Amino acid sequence: MYKNMLVAIDGSDNSKRAAEHASHIALMNAESKVDLLYVLDNNRNRIDILPTIERDDLHIDREKGIIPIEEIFVLKNIDHKLIIKHGDPGPTIISFANAGNYDLVVIGCRGLNSFQEMILGSVSHKVAKRVHIPVLIVK
Repeated sequence: MYKNMLVAIDGSDNSKRAAEHASHIALMNAESKVDLLYVLDNNRNRIDILPTIERDDLHIDREKGIIPIEEIFVLKNIDHKLIIKHGDPGPTIISFANAGNYDLVVIGCRGLNSFQEMILGSVSHKVAKRVHIPVLIVK
């Protein structure tokens, strides 16, 4: 079914749920390969919000969120690779997915209501609209 999957992660509980779903799909095909894409958004990092946090602490905090997600695939012995990119998450995920040889993109959703989504925007909504392959949005 789906052999090459891209899972967009950000360390949140939503992306962990997305990774869990992707791992279940990957287990259905022994030849499945999963790329975990983490986009480091330098324009919206918490240093702007919390000026007392050090850049190294921020990196460690982000890494703590990624490690449990990666362990999902390690524990299930699923072929996977962690890819880290810099940029705006929506466009970066879209361009990476469209340039790759993927069968499915899996992404978590924050569950914004329609007003919040209109004001804040939704990475998962942008990805679903602009990626040229199937997209699974996990709530």
